[in-house]
Amino acid sequence: MAADFRPRPHAKPAGRQGTIFSVNPYASFLGDRKPREVIAETSQRLASLAERLGPDGLERSLAPGKWPARAILCHLADCETVFAFRLRQALAEPHHIIQPFDQDAWATRYASLDAEAALAVFSAVRKWNLALLDAVTPEQLSKTLHHPERGDMTFQTVIETMGGHDLNHLRQLETIASQAPR
Repeated sequence: MAADFRPRPHAKPAGRQGTIFSVNPYASFLGDRKPREVIAETSQRLASLAERLGPDGLERSLAPGKWPARAILCHLADCETVFAFRLRQALAEPHHIIQPFDQDAWATRYASLDAEAALAVFSAVRKWNLALLDAVTPEQLSKTLHHPERGDMTFQTVIETMGGHDLNHLRQLETIASQAPR
């Protein structure tokens, strides 16, 4: 039976973490949208935005000190690789503990990386992740895993985080694309 990827209400996590927004800081971006649909649309939206931005636009950022569009694409490629590992480990291990990573430390190398390559990596790994998500059962969606910084969550929450994370960065890229060159 195929899994139903609609957002679900979440119980308040135990301990210090508090609310859904501490378990999934991107929940507000997802709103009522189905995460699977968002996840499926993102590759094409990123390709369109990268084309719209062009080489000069890929070097623009939302504000001084913020990542340029190219770095956002690199970040998304890195995150998709991270999600690929997290999803598979969560399904394979009985009590999976997610390994956090320092996105800013990873971003120190983005200045030398190519946006086109980042987009290719993102799209290929996203396609592979979608194939996995399409095979997930309803029981697997409710599987609990632990994030050291965010607390206990379900596999479904990881999927919702992916969708909300996509929407957050798509919104940033759309804003950059709509700005006049500086």
